[in-house]
Amino acid sequence: MIQISELTLMRGTKELLEKASATIYPGHKVGLIGANGCGKSSLFALLRGELHPDSGDCKLPKNWQIVSVAQETPASSRSALDYVVDGNLHYRQLEKQLAQAEAAHDGEKIALIHGQLEHAGAYDMESRASVILAGLGFSHEKIQNSVSDFSGGWRMRLNLAQALLCHSDLLLLDEPTNHLDLDAVIWLERWLSRYTGTLILISHDKSFLDSTVDEIVSVEQQKLVSYTGNYAAFEKQRAERLRLQDLEFQKQQAKVAHLESFINRFKAKASKAKQAQSRIKQLEKMEDLLPAHAQSQFSFEFFMPPKLPNPLVKMEEVKVGYEQTVIIDSLHLNLVPGSRIGLLGRNGAGKSTLIKLLANEKTPMSGDYMTSAGLRIGYFAQHQLEFLRPDDSAIDHLFRLDKTATEQILRDFLGGFGFHGEQALGKVAPMSGGEKARLVLALLVYQKPNLLLLDEPTNHLDLEMRHALNLALQSFEGAMVLVSHDRFLLSSVCDDFYLVDSGKVQAFNGDLDDYRNWLLKDASASKLEQQNISSSSEVIENTKVDRKQQKRLEAEFRQQTSGLRKTVDVSEKKMQSLTQALEKLESALADPDLYNEENKVKMKQLLGQQADTKGQLEEVEMDWLDAQEQLEAKKTEFEQQHVLS
Repeated sequence: MIQISELTLMRGTKELLEKASATIYPGHKVGLIGANGCGKSSLFALLRGELHPDSGDCKLPKNWQIVSVAQETPASSRSALDYVVDGNLHYRQLEKQLAQAEAAHDGEKIALIHGQLEHAGAYDMESRASVILAGLGFSHEKIQNSVSDFSGGWRMRLNLAQALLCHSDLLLLDEPTNHLDLDAVIWLERWLSRYTGTLILISHDKSFLDSTVDEIVSVEQQKLVSYTGNYAAFEKQRAERLRLQDLEFQKQQAKVAHLESFINRFKAKASKAKQAQSRIKQLEKMEDLLPAHAQSQFSFEFFMPPKLPNPLVKMEEVKVGYEQTVIIDSLHLNLVPGSRIGLLGRNGAGKSTLIKLLANEKTPMSGDYMTSAGLRIGYFAQHQLEFLRPDDSAIDHLFRLDKTATEQILRDFLGGFGFHGEQALGKVAPMSGGEKARLVLALLVYQKPNLLLLDEPTNHLDLEMRHALNLALQSFEGAMVLVSHDRFLLSSVCDDFYLVDSGKVQAFNGDLDDYRNWLLKDASASKLEQQNISSSSEVIENTKVDRKQQKRLEAEFRQQTSGLRKTVDVSEKKMQSLTQALEKLESALADPDLYNEENKVKMKQLLGQQADTKGQLEEVEMDWLDAQEQLEAKKTEFEQQHVLS
């Protein structure tokens, strides 16, 4: 286990941790949270042996293999697949030893190394690397491209793939979802659910933390405070503690009243659609947990836009793409004040292309594209951080937008985004990614847009800033289009979801759980369809099986795989039942009275049941996927047998 005792940790003259203690047991999955700059990444460096305690102890088992994600990627000519496998240094070392033994014709050593290679998983190493790369969004063709062909974000995915491929007793992941889209985040969640080692995860994504960890270690006032359960359980416990202590609770009453008013208004006009009901639940959860964020340094609102023309944007039969390649075809979309749209779809399907079209960074190939005269676009994307002037301060950037504003007005405004005192006058160059993202958001808000286009706005933002952005978006009066891997943000600010898939943009009738199920089922169906196409063409070309014979073979295959098909059906029913049970438990855990001292035993029972149910659900999902994969493998084997015969 990891035993941290009376630990003091400093970076330069800044004291990050003072006499902090915590224990992390083998096999536990822990979320490490805290404000930016509180020492989370420094604690990772300590665990890797790159830093040493200023006082106190940090003890780990000596034989543990510790793996973390590299922060830099050289512009190598190695293929993506080879680069990921290169991360397994032990495997590459054995390969070299084998080549030397073969050159020396040392039969005994060759046999010994082959045994070591087998133990190291060498014979399915590339296959496992390919599966990981596919899960992180790399197509089969792209994994053969050289590393230098990929942008910075995709190179970070390669580093993550390296870490996931290596054997580890302790896996350290620092914001692994920052460069991932929603599909890859969902895949990574499932991968981590099967991980058997000890996991410590730094993340500002609430939904990701809820799905992957069963314990929270929070950095609070230079101490390490442990909480049982996932992030949602941590928020409930912390909110209740602050309620009991009445810490700055009165300051929150205006926000509570505002959010209550919004919930009531939304309920009155909301349909019975699943996404509408999901949003109401998320809003009510936010209302309950406001005290947990009472001490946040971030607080801002969107200004009322000068004009709210209706419609803001209208598109009919629009086609958009790159050069001659069409990405989206026959696009129909009307954006009116109050539109709150979340875009769903796989990586590369065209979500960012649609955002760029709306932001006037791309022009349509054809179709009718109309905008109102009073349209004011507020566009946030990660590449805009690069356009900040490094030698200017935050207040300099605002002065360029409004030369008539006083310095005090601009200082007060920037304070809501965490730029207090001298921070508003400091240069942009040394700012962190999170600080630059906050500044870009501040510039966007100041310009009073009536159409918000947000492409992964929460990357680099910590939990408190994400919460402030969520609150601010609730009262935004204009139209909003959002692309994000942060499911908490998507489900709490969006009224409608649109699916970008196969060159089309269509309304998605469901919530984010439905989207996750759609991804799983569609991936399985597409594999089966591919195999059906290839295998049926082989049967037609190579064996000339007539229609009657083909039907007989299909019946024979169905009979042989009846057990697997039954497993799939049973697993789907179990998944539905466990999902419903989990919803009931989470509803019970949402009761504030549960966290009173007299209900402590009941709370622990419910948290235990929640963890057990989640574990059962993960096991059933794995059974379902295993059965699907076996079904596909048997189909391929069956068809190959009959082609060969």
